[in-house]
Amino acid sequence: MSSKPSIPKGTRDFLPETMVKRNYIFSTLKTVFEKYGFLPIETPSLEYTSTLMGKYGDEGDKLIFKILDSGNPFLELNKSDVEVLKHIVEDASAKIKSQGGFRDVIRGQKTLEEVHAEAMSEAGKIALKISEKALRYDLTVPFARFVVMNQNELSFPFKRYQIQPVWRADRPQKGRYREFYQCDVDVVGTDSLLCEIELVQIADEALSKLGFTDFTIKINNRKILSGIAEVCGEADKLIDITVAIDKLDKIGIDGVIKELKERGVSDNAIKKINPLFSLNGSNEEKLSTLKTFLELSEVGLKGIEELAYVFDRVYKLGIKNATVEVDVTLARGLNYYTGAIFEVKANNVQMGSICGGGRYDNLTELFGLKGMSGVGISFGADRIYDVMNELNLFPTSALTSTKVLFINFGEAEQSHSMKLAKNLREKNIACEVYPSSAKMQKQMQYANDRKIPFVVLIGSKELENNQVTFKNMESGEQKTCSFEEMIKAINL
Repeated sequence: MSSKPSIPKGTRDFLPETMVKRNYIFSTLKTVFEKYGFLPIETPSLEYTSTLMGKYGDEGDKLIFKILDSGNPFLELNKSDVEVLKHIVEDASAKIKSQGGFRDVIRGQKTLEEVHAEAMSEAGKIALKISEKALRYDLTVPFARFVVMNQNELSFPFKRYQIQPVWRADRPQKGRYREFYQCDVDVVGTDSLLCEIELVQIADEALSKLGFTDFTIKINNRKILSGIAEVCGEADKLIDITVAIDKLDKIGIDGVIKELKERGVSDNAIKKINPLFSLNGSNEEKLSTLKTFLELSEVGLKGIEELAYVFDRVYKLGIKNATVEVDVTLARGLNYYTGAIFEVKANNVQMGSICGGGRYDNLTELFGLKGMSGVGISFGADRIYDVMNELNLFPTSALTSTKVLFINFGEAEQSHSMKLAKNLREKNIACEVYPSSAKMQKQMQYANDRKIPFVVLIGSKELENNQVTFKNMESGEQKTCSFEEMIKAINL
């Protein structure tokens, strides 16, 4: 007996109606990106594991899908490798039993997280032996690799956009998938803050064009977070602090404080940081409070200066629908950010961030190219789709591919309809001729199911008089006229 077909959790099939909507999002974003001078590129789905690992922090690295090499790579492991793997499996099994279940065994994230650090280090070395390739976790690190490899072919500053899928071994839930599309815009080769200002404009314009009217662009600066860690006497725990703060929306203030303690941040430092979780007022008031808090931190004051400049220019240029605000708790968990960080949220729907990004100064340096600062923002197409669906933001025109269906009454009528269809297509009007002379009810049902707005009926009488009868499927209105008059009517 054959098994019932299925797909892995966190992945999806897309029906035509869904793809039409997704393509509408992609097309709208591309139009905006290109208006600002960005050029398209693509990179492979596969990257070397060594390219990706160590760029996203501990939390991100654990979610990278590694690919087992072909053949039997386990045969290449030596005796000591096998002993380490045995130790890890035994340790993980003990943890699973103590937790009373099989939770996350397949993913292996929670169990490996609890294995001793030295064993994990050895396991990482072994993993590279049997899995030298991985699916890309995001588009930014592969882009940095791309820039380094193709630097002699590019003109800097280089502005690119990229719309491709990425993969993360995350726990599937609403708005969170294991395979999803990112739509990125990045500029590399300049540290000018004009780039940050442009990215705010792009986010505002692109989402406004997609029908969003109530959304917030949150901005912070990694230098401010560095300053906070410095002022609190925990400069060496910047990553621990940012990883914990980044979970504020998920686990709340109490949860963040608990995690900070678990990561070894002192009670005194937590006491100093705590008031920042409830920082309120206008953007100017927030920046003023932060300036006082960070008056002894040079790097923190530099972050405030950069943020103030961006806000001043954005206000002067004006925005369409976005609310732009300072959010000092915005941390973005990725380790490679060094300057401005962005996050965009739709305010009238329960959903995580729909866009995110920031400034990275040292990413290409990891691949051997120094002095190549970059900044970018990523649009989460899948979350944008979910929000637009929930708020009914897709215009009717975006859901219609075929505009006209010719009903098939027989061989002579079909032949004439094919000629008229060719004429419509030459005028860039999408149309179809129903492929067989099935019952009228079946053909009309097809038009309804496909949401085709106009149906053309050509019977013996229309053939004789060189006319067409066309029906507006929404209003039910039906009219007999010349083919040229019909074209004018459907183009109104």
